[in-house]
Amino acid sequence: MTDQRNLILAIVLSIGIILAFQFFYEVPRMDQAQQQEQMDRARSSPTAPTPGDTAAPGTSVQIPGSAPPGSLPVESPEISREQVLSEGSRVAVNNGRLHGSLPVEGGRIDNITLVDYRVTPDPNSPEIVLLTPPGTPHTYFAEFGWIPTDADVAVPTKGTSWRTTEGELAPGAPVTMDWDNGAGLMFRRELALDPNYMFTLTRNVTNSSDQPITLYPYGLISRWGTPATTGFFVLHEGPIGVFDEKLTEIDYGDLAEDGNQQFTSNGGWIGFTDKYWLTALITGEDNGTTFNFKYVPENNQPRYQLEMVGTGVTIQPGETFETVERFFAGAKEVHLLDAYRDTFNIPLFDRAVDFGWFYFLTKPIFYLIDWLYQVVGNYGVAILIMTLLVKLVFFPLANKSYTAMSKMKALQPEMKKLRERYGDDRAKMNQELMALYKKEKVNPMAGCLPIVIQIPVFFALYKVLLVSIEMRHAPFFGWIEDLSAPDPTSLFNLFGLIPWDPPSFLMIGGWPVMM
Repeated sequence: MTDQRNLILAIVLSIGIILAFQFFYEVPRMDQAQQQEQMDRARSSPTAPTPGDTAAPGTSVQIPGSAPPGSLPVESPEISREQVLSEGSRVAVNNGRLHGSLPVEGGRIDNITLVDYRVTPDPNSPEIVLLTPPGTPHTYFAEFGWIPTDADVAVPTKGTSWRTTEGELAPGAPVTMDWDNGAGLMFRRELALDPNYMFTLTRNVTNSSDQPITLYPYGLISRWGTPATTGFFVLHEGPIGVFDEKLTEIDYGDLAEDGNQQFTSNGGWIGFTDKYWLTALITGEDNGTTFNFKYVPENNQPRYQLEMVGTGVTIQPGETFETVERFFAGAKEVHLLDAYRDTFNIPLFDRAVDFGWFYFLTKPIFYLIDWLYQVVGNYGVAILIMTLLVKLVFFPLANKSYTAMSKMKALQPEMKKLRERYGDDRAKMNQELMALYKKEKVNPMAGCLPIVIQIPVFFALYKVLLVSIEMRHAPFFGWIEDLSAPDPTSLFNLFGLIPWDPPSFLMIGGWPVMM
């Protein structure tokens, strides 16, 4: 009994040490490194204009059509999404995996639902709503535009009515939008969509005036209100980005408390990550794009804005300038993110899935479970097989642990005698215990160390089950219809026979009891 208590204590202490090390050492170290990196970049990089409040050299600029904090009109949260979407002209979006529409006025990407993912396991339940236009609850949209260095230069705004091609946006059928500012500048954008979740925006500006024009291309993602998160401290949900091939994660609360943050990077991306969903702006440049994380509360409502501002370009009379950006809006499917990373050379794009500290273990475990699923056709069975394989791999270590514990158990009578004989002399008792261990060739730590070594593997397995969208709404057997949700039954209401819903800490279901 004492050995079992010591074993449990050793496991708890080991986990505590890992978590304490991460919290008290790794997190402050990473924060300090990040702050130092920002200071270094601020000293070595020229200031690029940022949408809304940062000036280009010698010039005051702002997102065209936007207003500074405090001057925006109140957006009524009572307006339904359906009502907003019924107003004005829109271009349909449909590639089989995404449904939605784009407003002709402004040209934002503000209405996207996910065809393959539903609110509940019921296949007839509503599709997951990812993006939704301003004026509705949970406003969430992407916008692209131009920042002029001369305030007198007219550029497209959120109120611009674009001349748009007929038809819906679909794979192989891009949508083209044109707008003439009436002063010699023609703005054109071509928006294409692949069969999954990637938009490609090709924009160009033709200068037919007699003066050179300097413009900065920008893209932004705006999210109004702080979204609900799962609350797991081991899972990041919020602003995320990769700058100079370094992953940066910022919590909503930290952004609100610490203020805006800026990075300059050769290539990279920035976005919002949820447990299963992602939106991301991906630069097409590799010569110094500026990325901004912003918190701008408005009318007592928190608002978060992520910005990507390209380097400025001067377009001479008679010339055309073109830029290409990408926008991801969809589910964080590991194989798909891997493919985008490799196809478009997007650095660390697969890290949008938070595989955590033990990434080098977590991702291979995911691949193995996914491969097993392809073989057996059930994720629950695949997880059981995976667990068995892990146990087999670690069997030699576990066997050593069991052997060591058996030896320790056999020494219990002798150890008891030593405690009775030297109970008042701790030093002498420990000396005699060490002599006994040496005589019987027993290592008291041999029973704990093999188990401690296995902890990272089982933690990685837990992380895979927590973050993988492939497990979302995946059925097992019997009453288990969603492997990503807790067992809906409970021992304390006799598995549903008693009409009472126990609190969450009492939700001990049928499968755990059988286990």
